[in-house]
Amino acid sequence: MSNLIQAADLIKLLGDETLRVVDTRFSLADPEAGEKAYREGHIPGAIFFDLDKDLSQAPGNHGGRHPLPAMTAFAQKLGQRGIGNEYQIVVYDDASGMYAGRLWFMLSYAGHGAVRVLDGGIQAYLAAGGQLEPDLPSYLETQFALNLQEDKLVSKDYVLRNLENPDVLLVDARAAERYRGDVEPLDPKAGHIPGAMNLPFADNLRDGKYKSPEELKERFSDLEEAEEIIVYCGSGVSANHNFIALEEAGFKNIKLYGGSWSDWSSYQDNPIATGEE
Repeated sequence: MSNLIQAADLIKLLGDETLRVVDTRFSLADPEAGEKAYREGHIPGAIFFDLDKDLSQAPGNHGGRHPLPAMTAFAQKLGQRGIGNEYQIVVYDDASGMYAGRLWFMLSYAGHGAVRVLDGGIQAYLAAGGQLEPDLPSYLETQFALNLQEDKLVSKDYVLRNLENPDVLLVDARAAERYRGDVEPLDPKAGHIPGAMNLPFADNLRDGKYKSPEELKERFSDLEEAEEIIVYCGSGVSANHNFIALEEAGFKNIKLYGGSWSDWSSYQDNPIATGEE
């Protein structure tokens, strides 16, 4: 099954009792903007999850700017909002899947197989004739049982141990200027993890939607010899866009370095590379 769903297909599903839709709109520049937009109008029946409040825990000295929350607390929150293991879940945002990908990953990591990202986000939904509503949904509380897929997530120590491993390839989803270390608007140190390849997540897209699986396979052709791919970004959010794109292209054995660059660069002794390589 594809990790993506098209707007026309979602519109046909709306009202299905086995469906839960989740709105993950967010803005790093204005953290309250996503929930405000949700309350003004969202896809009918959609539940809101906030990147800072629901999909992250408070940052510390290490772990990055958006550390993943405790998964037991996340599962409890899912159940409280009416999301159980039996539901098919569609996640959307207004940022071409950048924030939706975070929840997609967390649900996949939690062991939920039936989760898809709305390709093109709320813009594609509106373009397909979808309507928005301000009404807040009310679902019965349920249970979400965790079945953690531990092999999908790796730590700083795992990355460090595999820096010289030729079978493991690191992929950096940030813009080229941040990868090279020319600029760093968010983290104290600039550059990238040594040996990482720069594949900015924005290049997965055309007109706000994912490119075809064939185009994505061509884009990632240099990765075909890798036995394992570790994706990262600045704080473990946009890297999931590459995770999804790689799976759409047919790649297996992909892992997320959750803390990403903001975690890596918080350790004084971790090696840092700059420039094109």
